[in-house]
Amino acid sequence: MKLFWRSSAVILLLLFPNLSAQAQEDRLVKLSPSIQYQRIARWDADQLNKILQVDTPAFAGITATYTPARNAVRLYRVTYSSVVPERGNKPTVASGLLAIPEGEGTSFPMVSYQHGTVYGKQEVPSFPDQSPETQLMIAQFAGQGYVVIGADYFGLGTSSEPEGYMVKASHQQATYDMLMASRVVLDHLKLATPKLFLAGWSQGGFVTMAMLEKLEQSGVKVDAAATASAPLDVFVALNGFLSFPRKNDASWVNSLFILSAFSFENYYGVPGLARSLIADAYYDVSRKAYMREPFTPADVPTDLHKLIRADYFDPQFFAASAYGRLIAQTQAYRWIVRSPVRNYYGETDEAISVGLGQLAMTYQRAIGSSNPAVDAVSTGSTSHRGTFATAVPKWKSWFDGL
Repeated sequence: MKLFWRSSAVILLLLFPNLSAQAQEDRLVKLSPSIQYQRIARWDADQLNKILQVDTPAFAGITATYTPARNAVRLYRVTYSSVVPERGNKPTVASGLLAIPEGEGTSFPMVSYQHGTVYGKQEVPSFPDQSPETQLMIAQFAGQGYVVIGADYFGLGTSSEPEGYMVKASHQQATYDMLMASRVVLDHLKLATPKLFLAGWSQGGFVTMAMLEKLEQSGVKVDAAATASAPLDVFVALNGFLSFPRKNDASWVNSLFILSAFSFENYYGVPGLARSLIADAYYDVSRKAYMREPFTPADVPTDLHKLIRADYFDPQFFAASAYGRLIAQTQAYRWIVRSPVRNYYGETDEAISVGLGQLAMTYQRAIGSSNPAVDAVSTGSTSHRGTFATAVPKWKSWFDGL
């Protein structure tokens, strides 16, 4: 019987010579007690070009010109140990994506992509089938010879934590540790990434700048960072929705208040914070939305005057409240930026005003004789998704030139 099974195995290997290699690649590889990785997919150039030509225009509602993919890409999920700074550095485990170009040598530039707001726990980089924004980054960058990485953030992906939406130090820790873990995996695979670029859209634009701040403080060289539709000062963004609403404000901005209120309550340890902000009639459904429990989205009002308690529409009350004070600390542009940065913004973005899109540049240039490190770049009359879709090829053109 043993001889039969051995003979069968030999026949299988002769008929399917890649079988052993694929089994080897798809296995879980433990590099240390804190870092492991596993191949989750391989996307060929045809699949990547379909993302660029068909899927992204459908997602963004706009057609942009992308550089066609020239190579296939291997996708890996990396799992790594980290800590939660707001909870006294409580140990935790997080996940992220590592995308490696196929057949392109052993040295690549790297892009760390920080994802935007998601409503599903697995609509994140390491579950790329569920993340259209990540698919675009893989197709445009990894399909053109860049290594692409992306942290899932605490509470998303495979993380068992509650979501830490816009919780700055946790975002910084998750992305920093994902970068370090990815470099360990790449070393194991004997691959080099001499250049590091950062990029992010929407919430991920905030996280990108927060990550840049931490990397600069830690002495990690960043060759350039780019964002699209980035709410770099959350106090500015939320005050706009409450006190100076625009006609084109998005109906989904209600989620920004819900996710941040529950996240801040959990991570900063302020019991009752979310209940102090959200009207009693909508507290339970809002909690379900945050916890990713089954709920009916139509039960969450898009009218902020229904969702949020009336007191918060008084700017002074909002600023003095426990929630407002935490929001006021949630910014990612008030340090002396040293790396080259471009913040792309859309002039008809339904979530980010033009002033907010230009804020980091305005702040940096107001310092003495002006810090020129940050530029704000318009993508024209683009929506929130349209700004992202338009900015991505501009990011690549800029990074290519560096």
